[in-house]
Amino acid sequence: MNRDKKKTRPNWLDLPESLTVSILSRLEVTEILKTAQRVCRTWHRICKDPMMWRAINVCDIWVYNNSTSWHKNAKKMEKICRYAVNRGRGNVVDISLENLGSDGLLWDITSRSKKIRRLRLVLPNITHNGLSLVASKLPLLEELELSYSAYTTEALEAIGRHCPLLKSLKLNKRHDIPYVRDGCKLAQRHHHYQVFGSKKRSKGLHDDGDALAIAGTMHCLQKLQIFGNKVTNMGLQAILDGCPRLESLDLRRCYNLKVEGYLELRCLQRIKQLRLPDDSTDDYELVSTDEIVYELYRTSRNRTSI
Repeated sequence: MNRDKKKTRPNWLDLPESLTVSILSRLEVTEILKTAQRVCRTWHRICKDPMMWRAINVCDIWVYNNSTSWHKNAKKMEKICRYAVNRGRGNVVDISLENLGSDGLLWDITSRSKKIRRLRLVLPNITHNGLSLVASKLPLLEELELSYSAYTTEALEAIGRHCPLLKSLKLNKRHDIPYVRDGCKLAQRHHHYQVFGSKKRSKGLHDDGDALAIAGTMHCLQKLQIFGNKVTNMGLQAILDGCPRLESLDLRRCYNLKVEGYLELRCLQRIKQLRLPDDSTDDYELVSTDEIVYELYRTSRNRTSI
């Protein structure tokens, strides 16, 4: 029996090359460069093919802090990301950066890759200016995620104007961290996280800046997630008016909303997939990131008060 099992064990090298490419391209960039391409000559050749780098996923396991080691590692990870983008030779269509990123890196990526259709930024150290500057270089963008990331209403409007094909938008935040234009302090160092719409420091509990920017410029949106936003009923009404193709809407932790009466009826009639403010977050894909951000913010506040 054991001999039969050994004989029938599949050989990975016998897989069609297109399938091998599909499998390897799903790996994180460092896994490809440090491991996969060193397995055998066939995989090494595949990993050097520019079409292998159509999707680039770089996730830094180091959480943001102010240590020298963190800064050295951040530079190293950005270097790896630039190397991966160069390997793509202009064929990159999907970029995902998690726990890393800077204005310079975002500029370099969008300068070398003109076909980007999906951009995912999770807890990067990117400013609202950095985001606004690259908006015009993303005319084919269809999906955008800005999770725990810097942006202003001006940046959202720039994206809406320059990205007419945008169909999916995710804006994920902590609802219980103050929104300020210039970011907030995480781990005793200024981090461009969670910049909000107003040019003034927002002391209030309500802000429809994001909603109005979305409604005014992103008319082709089909999917929208605004997790932990300070949007009000007025902003939600504007989104429903300005985004007639919207089919999926995630409003979890948007506690300023009161989705009831006519507004609730309108959402139920229009939206096929609707998540309300108090709905469960058990399936929220960034639970760990959300907790890390709050812990960094809480720690920073405690140190400041000492």
